[in-house]
Amino acid sequence: MTHAQRTRAAGNAATTQAATTRTDASQTGAPHGSAAPHDSVVTVTTEGLPGWLDPVASAAQSVQAQQLSRFLPPESGAGRQSAVLILFGEGERGPELLLMERSGSLRSHAGQPSFPGGSLDPEDGDEATTGPLRAALREAEEETGLDPSGVQIFGVLPRLYIPVSSFVVTPVLGWWRTPSPVGVVDPAETARVFTVPVADLTDPANRATAVHPSGHRGPAFLVESALVWGFTAGVIDRILHYAGWERPWDRAKQVPLDWRA
Repeated sequence: MTHAQRTRAAGNAATTQAATTRTDASQTGAPHGSAAPHDSVVTVTTEGLPGWLDPVASAAQSVQAQQLSRFLPPESGAGRQSAVLILFGEGERGPELLLMERSGSLRSHAGQPSFPGGSLDPEDGDEATTGPLRAALREAEEETGLDPSGVQIFGVLPRLYIPVSSFVVTPVLGWWRTPSPVGVVDPAETARVFTVPVADLTDPANRATAVHPSGHRGPAFLVESALVWGFTAGVIDRILHYAGWERPWDRAKQVPLDWRA
């Protein structure tokens, strides 16, 4: 594993000492992407990925935070450390992404489609190194019933910021090497769990610009009877762009949001 990969896996400009606390699975004998307690090794490896994921893995090694979003973590270090799992799998219609719809009763981002994820817990370990990796897998298991042992982590994007909830988010990239059944675990947190074919996300007919009453504009996707917008749509939009999968779409096509969004 290169120094750049180790640094990216830390989710920020981690020091060389912190980054090298992780080893490749081929050296430890640990299964790729397996869930683990905080004192064990969590690996990031691109070994054995399907060829169609190579552009995503390559982009993850070089993309900068400011290329993904204009909302960056505060320099003061303030914010709630969290992580999301961006999980790619292969379904009946080819490559797909795992998403969920948050419960309408939640205090933040209620009813909004999102990646599985949430705040780091103390047992996840060091927030500057492998804590976000464990948090992404743990939260995905708690929210969707996903079996983490079937997930191979192949990259980590730079930390981003969600101002409305003060979350500092580490996006963790995963390959669903061994699919497992998923669904709603706790209806108080999750309304539904679903997958979206990448072909639908790149289809210009399913793309639009979401317009919030505050004036904020951002990419949106109308897929699987859901309007995906906000942080999740922004990250998907940038992944499609830097992976070279984006197709020209009508940015003048607008979808209005209301004040509850």
